[in-house]
Amino acid sequence: MLREKLNTAWQFAKGTPSMMSAFTGGETFETVHLPHDAMVHEDRKKDTQNGAQTGFWPGGAYTYIKTIAAPQGWQDKTVLLEFEGVYETAMVYINGVLAKTNLYGYAGFYVTLDAYLNYGADNEIKVVVNNAAEKNTRWYSGSGIYRNVNLLVGNRIYICEDGVKINTPLADTKHSIVEIATAVQNLQRRKERITVKTTLSYQGTVVGTDTSVVTMFNRAQETVRQRMDLEDAKLWNVDTPELYDCLVQIYAGDELLDEAKEHFGIRTLTLDAQHGLCINGMETKLRGACIHHDNGLIGAVTLEAAEARRCHQLKEAGFNSIRSAHHPMSKAMLDACDRYGMLVMDELSDIWTRHKNPNDYALHFAENLEQEVDRMVEKDYNHPCVVLYSTGNEIPEIGTPSGAQINRKICNRFRALDATRYTTNAINGMLALGKNMGEVIQDLMKNQPPKQESAGSEEGAGALNSMMALMKGPMADAMACHPRMTEILEEASQAMDITGLNYLTGRHELEKQLHPNKCVLGTETFPGDIVRLWDIVERNPHVLGDYTWTGYDYLGEAGCGIFYYDGTQNFNGVYPDRLAYIGDINLIGSRRPISYLREIVFGLRKAPYIAVEKVDKYGLPHSWTAWMDKDNIASWTWPGYEGKPAKLDVFSADEEVELFLNGTSLGRRSAGKANGFRACYALTYQPGELVAVGYTGGRETGRQVLQTADSVVQMAADAPATLKADGEDLAFITVRLKDAQGRENTFAQKEITVTVEGAGTLQGFGNADPRAIGSYDSPVWQSYEGEVMAVVRAGTKAGSLQVKFAAQGLPDEIVTLAVE
Repeated sequence: MLREKLNTAWQFAKGTPSMMSAFTGGETFETVHLPHDAMVHEDRKKDTQNGAQTGFWPGGAYTYIKTIAAPQGWQDKTVLLEFEGVYETAMVYINGVLAKTNLYGYAGFYVTLDAYLNYGADNEIKVVVNNAAEKNTRWYSGSGIYRNVNLLVGNRIYICEDGVKINTPLADTKHSIVEIATAVQNLQRRKERITVKTTLSYQGTVVGTDTSVVTMFNRAQETVRQRMDLEDAKLWNVDTPELYDCLVQIYAGDELLDEAKEHFGIRTLTLDAQHGLCINGMETKLRGACIHHDNGLIGAVTLEAAEARRCHQLKEAGFNSIRSAHHPMSKAMLDACDRYGMLVMDELSDIWTRHKNPNDYALHFAENLEQEVDRMVEKDYNHPCVVLYSTGNEIPEIGTPSGAQINRKICNRFRALDATRYTTNAINGMLALGKNMGEVIQDLMKNQPPKQESAGSEEGAGALNSMMALMKGPMADAMACHPRMTEILEEASQAMDITGLNYLTGRHELEKQLHPNKCVLGTETFPGDIVRLWDIVERNPHVLGDYTWTGYDYLGEAGCGIFYYDGTQNFNGVYPDRLAYIGDINLIGSRRPISYLREIVFGLRKAPYIAVEKVDKYGLPHSWTAWMDKDNIASWTWPGYEGKPAKLDVFSADEEVELFLNGTSLGRRSAGKANGFRACYALTYQPGELVAVGYTGGRETGRQVLQTADSVVQMAADAPATLKADGEDLAFITVRLKDAQGRENTFAQKEITVTVEGAGTLQGFGNADPRAIGSYDSPVWQSYEGEVMAVVRAGTKAGSLQVKFAAQGLPDEIVTLAVE
């Protein structure tokens, strides 16, 4: 069946029908266009039970209503609604009758409408969303119908939802094989003879066709299997993500009954401890980033343009793989990863049967386990980007016999449904040790004391992450390799294809000795450990790669990486913190210095990079956790700090770097891998020009220049020229404060007001400040590190869209977009 989006003109109100019973008429409703996140529009509350876990956004209950016409011709057909994501509990009513309840807010689900429709009349769809049971998440979840809603109509004989499965058992540039399995359903009480025609095309050119004749018996479902040979195929991999289109059509004579369209990539996967993960026979190391699902200023709203932007930015920063943490990935992000050549580890859940929060999915996981695995595989199967299935994240019971049994059950379910991909689990050693952790620590302390780091007092996620801050350095390695840890992890790790380890880097090479035929993956690691981590990855074929926490900053888990200079400690759940602040890329899409270090370590950047520790914070004591590197920025503009001491790092893969300040050499320093790809300098701040030059073999290989910006600035906007008039396209407009020569002034601060007129609306406006006070609905925001960003959503009608930015004392910056 073909999908038709059903996103426009829903009626939305806070509360549920029983809660709104005192109201009459429609005065409490407003018109919204899906996807829609109700949480991001709530006022943040210091006293919400969610606390820092959601960034102090409260939960709530909400109602969505839409009316659709059901023509008489639907009586002999089947009609379904697909909800790609509703958080948290969704109850779907058709004409007042409950048709479906869904409990897992990250899983898509279908609702069959046939038994509830009034044909030849209007029909009411009502979705009651309940996310009021706080604490149910360790990060910002969003609330409401935050992903697409689709309408599917099947003829008397139709292709089942998610009914086309494509596999490529042989992928070679000379000769490839494509297998297509199509599930077909007959609604009738009589048999009928049909033809299933499948057409493969590449960039609009047909490259293969096949037809099969099938007799569909009454009310029967059949699986039609077809196999095509392709010559000179374009293969999919991370560097050349070539995609093909598959069109499956069902004919009864000359009558087209139904069709389905899918895209796919031709690629094969192999895995072994001697060669690692191979795509089309080529070893591929996973340069990975963990990401949550929110899209920053617009909350959990999952629009294709937002997911594509985030995926593209991560790829440009040097990543070739992302881990969906800790839930099944959106269809929109999977599509983007297919297009950009980004590999995916899709993850089932953050919880199994033991709670991490009082109202989390542990309440329902056990009875829905198989259903959620099935849903995830149905969603992922045709996407070439998906290479790994993760059975769970930091599961407390993973080190118990019952936890190992659950893991084995999930792994086997994945394999039964999809034997072409590999399974793993993101194991947290401290959680797996459970009650045995005290015994291990006591044993280790006989020889060396643990390194004490700042820890907070918030329960739940905060308490967990505070313990995690201890997991770095020699103590961490000793714990990771302790015999008791080996014993605890043994049974669970044997069930999966790849042993996934969170913050257990010291164990990666030990696993080779213990299990020589098994591959290992750093499923979650500290950002600043990339130098050591990547050295282990490069030296060991059985170590597949590394996934840093995190690739992109996100809402919630607030305070994990904030540098506090006022005595506040991390993980204390301090209002008004809203962001984790540990992404390689900040909330509005600007890369932070750690991102460039990572790119250099990966061997993808040749030029050096200057990371200046914030001069206005020089010498001030601050909080620190293992997820933090340094409070630095690529800027040499610090007015008022002339003559004050400063520190900086030059990141470089070169043997040596040399730093020049206003033409004067400050000396050469050793850099490169042997020195952690860093050369450190202490100097005195003087305005002007800072130049870092890299040398290998005595020859210059590259340089970076930072120049002091003038104090007089203007606004400069970076925006696309056009948007699609589909009601869903987005323009991410970044405004930077620059001087007349175009040099960014990250020290300047301006209060900036945005107005939007014409064929679109303001979806969100704000900055990357992790401690900001204010709403992303507000048209007024202060710049942070010289930047703000407006997200503008296109309307459904063509026209012109004008976005104006204004700040006191500065000329207006006006962006005009064509909505086509």
